[in-house]
Amino acid sequence: MASSSSCFLLAALLALVASQAIASDPSPLQDFCVADMHSPVRVNGFVCKDPMAVNADDFFKAADLDKPRDTKMSKVGSNVTLINVMQIPGLNTLGISLARIDYAPLGENPPHTHPRATEILMVVEGTLYVGFVTSNPNKLFSKVLNKGDVFVFPEGLIHFQFNPVHDKPAVAIAALSSQNPGAITIANAVFGSKPPISDDVLAKAFQVEKGTIDWLQAQFWENNHY
Repeated sequence: MASSSSCFLLAALLALVASQAIASDPSPLQDFCVADMHSPVRVNGFVCKDPMAVNADDFFKAADLDKPRDTKMSKVGSNVTLINVMQIPGLNTLGISLARIDYAPLGENPPHTHPRATEILMVVEGTLYVGFVTSNPNKLFSKVLNKGDVFVFPEGLIHFQFNPVHDKPAVAIAALSSQNPGAITIANAVFGSKPPISDDVLAKAFQVEKGTIDWLQAQFWENNHY
């Protein structure tokens, strides 16, 4: 009987630890923890602002997400407007953020990953070809989405969105399961890192001549997050 109880207790503890380990952001221990952006203390997230000093503006931003964004200046033809804890301090510890993505005709949000968040995306206007790639052996899951369609990109996996229409823009809204999901654009990270990754390393990895790598590293790798 004691052995059975011990096994049950161990299983419960393991389940508790596992649930905490897979959570994107720590769970809040109070109603809210508005980020104190001026605190010198560094923690995982932000220190809580004094609750007595909190007001409604800490949970609000006049973001104008109903208005189109400029995609003409983007080399990839997209503009990502992220609303996270840096814009709304009240998001601290709540494990959620939001983005509007505008796509020019034939524009794309290039292959990237969010190291701390799952993403759920809804097409507001237009058509998008979207997909994600699993960890090795790298299976592609892709779909063509139309207005009102929804698609999920699992946490940490490389994914993309592309507007396949040559004469109409597209718009999507995405929710992400972190107050600060992060974004790693694959081409930018590989070819635009500072300092650069050795061309010997990249030539071997991509199985091309070093001259090709040098040319790629010499390009301007733009960030489409504004």
